[in-house]
Amino acid sequence: MGLSFVVAGLVGWRARPGNRTGPLLVAVGLAWWLGKLPVPLSLPDGLAVVRAGLWAAVLAHLVVAFPSGRLATPAPRLVVGLTYLGVAVVGALTALRTGTASGAAGTTGGAELAGTAEPAGGAGGIAIVGVLLGGSAVVGLQLLRWRRSSTTRRRYLNPMFGAAVLAVAMFVVVKPATIAGRDVAVLTVGLHLGLLAVPLGYLAGLLRRRVDRGGVADLVVRLHAAPRTGGIAETLSRALHDPTLRIGYWAPESGRYVDIEGRTVTPPEEGATDRAVTRIDRAGEPVAILVHDRALAEEPELIEATCAAAGLALENERLTADLRARVRQLADSRLALLRAGEAERRRLERDLHDGVQQRLLAIPLTLGLAGSALPTDPERAAGLIAEARSGTLAILAELRALTQGLHPPLLTERGLAGAVRELAALSPVPLRLPDDIPDRLPAEVETTAYYVVAEALANITKHAAAATAELRIGRRDGRLVLEIGDDGRGGADPAGGSGLRGLADRVAVVGGSFELASPAGGGTRIRAVLPCG
Repeated sequence: MGLSFVVAGLVGWRARPGNRTGPLLVAVGLAWWLGKLPVPLSLPDGLAVVRAGLWAAVLAHLVVAFPSGRLATPAPRLVVGLTYLGVAVVGALTALRTGTASGAAGTTGGAELAGTAEPAGGAGGIAIVGVLLGGSAVVGLQLLRWRRSSTTRRRYLNPMFGAAVLAVAMFVVVKPATIAGRDVAVLTVGLHLGLLAVPLGYLAGLLRRRVDRGGVADLVVRLHAAPRTGGIAETLSRALHDPTLRIGYWAPESGRYVDIEGRTVTPPEEGATDRAVTRIDRAGEPVAILVHDRALAEEPELIEATCAAAGLALENERLTADLRARVRQLADSRLALLRAGEAERRRLERDLHDGVQQRLLAIPLTLGLAGSALPTDPERAAGLIAEARSGTLAILAELRALTQGLHPPLLTERGLAGAVRELAALSPVPLRLPDDIPDRLPAEVETTAYYVVAEALANITKHAAAATAELRIGRRDGRLVLEIGDDGRGGADPAGGSGLRGLADRVAVVGGSFELASPAGGGTRIRAVLPCG
């Protein structure tokens, strides 16, 4: 019995040195030897009882701490602590009883040599109550944990879990009967068989893990056929035995992880109890993340082997996911601009109808009155004509105000280079410009570039508290690359306002990419890449 625990513990200790289950198995075996093998010394009754019952407390520790070997929450710590305390209390009460009873010296010597020292009297009653309560707490805690566990965690718990719970339950039945002096030889055999099943179940679990890691060799073949059999996510889910697994592919343009359809995959927060994240890189660059059951975090070798086998396939699928994310982003941006354009059209229609239209209707009436008054009252006619002229000029000013922002007049009059230099000249924050600013670009590219510079300067002036800013702009490989940065406070967040979101949408509509880097205290840098042929 003791040898089975020690051997299983040494095997597990060597196979998984970071896991404490192996050392606990060894401790159970050593405690069993300590309590069952005869010793040449005559121990006091209290120590003899502790020696005989210590293995049961260590077994409870092993069962509650499995599979990590650690007591991660207060409830398991309380149960295990009370188990050790109960053994100590029964030993102390036994020592007090024998110390106060006349002629008690040497009454348990033969029992010690046989490894069957049992508390008697009041200590025996307390021991029975402690075994019933402690054993029931261990079994109940494990059943509750199993019920709350995911399918993946149950798969790793099952080989040893059933044997351990059965052994503790048998101990709860056999030990009180033994203390009470009943003959339970048949039940004792059942207890021993249940105890032997614990290390065997642990070794079966280790074997299953080794088989799982060996099965990764076939993963490459399955991944090759993945597009025809349900995709990489389903293939990895089967390989890792985790039906809840999700894959997030890195989209460098947007700086986020997306699924194969281009939807954002948000990693679970730090400290999440049931989910964990494994990041997959190739050549130092992020490729994907696996969001999986936290039970798999206890199998790092399996995760590492799976990620290595799936790296190339994930890289290929990442490109597809990135493309779909861009298409989705482009569709969203176009929809946003379409809605904004529709809202702007309705605003113009409303303002023209309520304001300009009414004033335009007044001008013909005024001129008609002037024409009627001209033969008889030239002075009144002249006043009416002057009133119509001033109304016309006021309407022109109102029209300019209404149409401001539909297309920048500076861009029409001076082109991109002149418009950017005019923005720099009017900016309260000094802006360093390159010597050569590209010109003769497609109209939509010029307009987008102009608004990127204008909005960036407006944000620098309002929020950055910067001393200087710098603009870099040039054509590279058929693209217009524009970067504008400042030395301000940083911390810009697109979610905090509509300006940066609107710029990103405007850039996406022309097929470009938009990046924002704004670390707190490190300034802000905006980079836009626009295809210009």
